[in-house]
Parts: sequence; structure tokens; C-alpha cells
Amino acid sequence: MAGGNAIRGSRVGAGPMGEAERGEAAPRVIVSYWCSNGHETKPSFAQEPGMVVPEQWDCPRCGFPAGQDKDNPPAPPKAEPYKTHLAYVKERRSDAEGAVILDEALGALRERGLIK
Repeated sequence: MAGGNAIRGSRVGAGPMGEAERGEAAPRVIVSYWCSNGHETKPSFAQEPGMVVPEQWDCPRCGFPAGQDKDNPPAPPKAEPYKTHLAYVKERRSDAEGAVILDEALGALRERGLIK
């Protein structure tokens, strides 16, 4: 045996054991939330004056938003696909505007003698 002073089942710095030493727990309210995948989450909130229970809660299983109405859960967020830089440029400019800008850029390069 390495050390004779160790207390079995405890560790250095461990707090008091049991509820009596910690004081009374605040009164709690448990609220059920459901996501669009049918997962139920039951977080508990302290009952305090003026405390407002959130309308939505993130589902810990799938990450979708969950609401308190089991029959009408919030819709999952719509994920937009990745867009390239060219896709964003095409949203801002028409093909005709792009052709004008390209002609100007090519003209500038020709004047500098970089292209023929």
C-alpha cells in the first residue's frame, strides 16, 4: 500500500457529500420540447419571479430547434448549398455587364502589352 493517509472513495478537494451540506435546491419546472424528428427534450428551469421559459430549445440529439407543441414542432433550418465566388458574381451582374467588364480588362492588358 502506497500511502496510509488516503481516504478511500474520495479525492483531494472533493466537496461535501449529500444534499444536506449543499443547502436546498431551488424549485424547478420541467418543460417538454419536441423537434421535427420526434425527439423529446425535458430541460428543467428554476422557478423564479419573472422567469420566462424559452419558446424554443435546441434538440441535443439532432440539433434541430424544438418547440413546446408536440403536434407542430418548428421546421428545421434550411441549409443553403455552398456557393462559389463566380455564383455570387453572377447574382450581382448580368451576362451583358460581365462582357463589358471583361472587354475593359482585356483592353487594359492589351494597352500595357501583356497580351496581344
